[in-house]
Amino acid sequence: MTEIDSCYRPTRRHLLQAAAAVASAAVAYPLSAIAAPAAFDQWRDGFRAKALAKGISDETYTRVMGRIEPDMSVFAKLRSQPEFNEQLWQYINRRVSDWRLAAGKEALRKYGDLFTRIERDYGVERGTLLALWGVETAYGDPLVQQNHMKPVFPSLAALAWNEPRRRGYWETELINALRVVQKGWGTPDEMRGSWAGAMGHTQWMPEVWLNLGFDYDGDGRVSPFGKPDDALGGSARYLVSRGKYQRDQHWGYEVRGGGGSGSKSYAAWSAAGVTRADGKPFPRPNDKAQLWTPVPGGPTFLLGPNFYAVRSYNPSMNYALAIVHLGDRIQGGSPFVQPFPGSERALSLAEIQEMQTRLTKAGFDTGGTDGRVGNGTMKAIRDFQLKAGLAPADGYGGLKVLARLRQGA
Repeated sequence: MTEIDSCYRPTRRHLLQAAAAVASAAVAYPLSAIAAPAAFDQWRDGFRAKALAKGISDETYTRVMGRIEPDMSVFAKLRSQPEFNEQLWQYINRRVSDWRLAAGKEALRKYGDLFTRIERDYGVERGTLLALWGVETAYGDPLVQQNHMKPVFPSLAALAWNEPRRRGYWETELINALRVVQKGWGTPDEMRGSWAGAMGHTQWMPEVWLNLGFDYDGDGRVSPFGKPDDALGGSARYLVSRGKYQRDQHWGYEVRGGGGSGSKSYAAWSAAGVTRADGKPFPRPNDKAQLWTPVPGGPTFLLGPNFYAVRSYNPSMNYALAIVHLGDRIQGGSPFVQPFPGSERALSLAEIQEMQTRLTKAGFDTGGTDGRVGNGTMKAIRDFQLKAGLAPADGYGGLKVLARLRQGA
């Protein structure tokens, strides 16, 4: 079914650290301690004073927190989160999929004027924002909100109350969310998101909503929901403000030849024998970049500042590479010239749908047959791999899994 990446951000890096701490804490706590919110009412009443001291009105606090109950599933979900150890080529194949390419081209057609405006105002390439949008919420697909998002206040309240290792962080984000309501930018019912409180088209944490979001569509409030204008404009602002995104610079290029380290101009890299893999010249030879080969024997890249701007959104190098590559592909770019060692081509949309249909008929529920591979489909694949004796049982749905399903195993 629809993929929702498990990394969300306030800054992203802080939230990833917080998630790890919560997961560790969840293992350490007895189940009964997590399942029984006996002391929550006392905490909620005591937290009122802390919120009021931060400028939250008594009216806002009562409206949002007066009868709230903690969403205890955040702890259980953390304990039972499926983990998949993907190789980089598998990670790329899942995110740069036929479905995302087709849907991204349609989103660009529909919102071309908006992306032109953002490029003019902030200099952020449309491909980068399209790819962020596509990976985070499938271009704002309403099914993502319906099937994968829940009210954030019960989740944030549970974490602020019962996650001691990062309590200060969660308390701050809960107060930030209360500020959003107090400003009239969102209602508690509207504010649906991930277990950790990331919301809207591009998954803003409350802190980002407050400090970097703005009213880009001119409707009188800042909102990452509904029309994508505020979400995409605000995310461009995030990349410029926190990622130091550079106007008119591409993120980088796949390259061949040469070696070396450090940041050098494209002209200097060319002099050292490094050329673009597609044979084209570097359009801005004085811009600087760093050489990176993520997997020995696989493609090599020169990475400019805007690659690292994308990485400010999520600290994973793999995530940043998937985003910039998806952005290029949506706009007609080619697959990587040099394949990753041991890689196989990505399944087509029709092949993924066939795989999902066959898995479902075999008793492995994928949660849908829409050609989008998320955690539900990956779990079904892994369960099938285990039953069929396919190694490694990594949850990756590729040619080998499809071939075995066609055999009727």
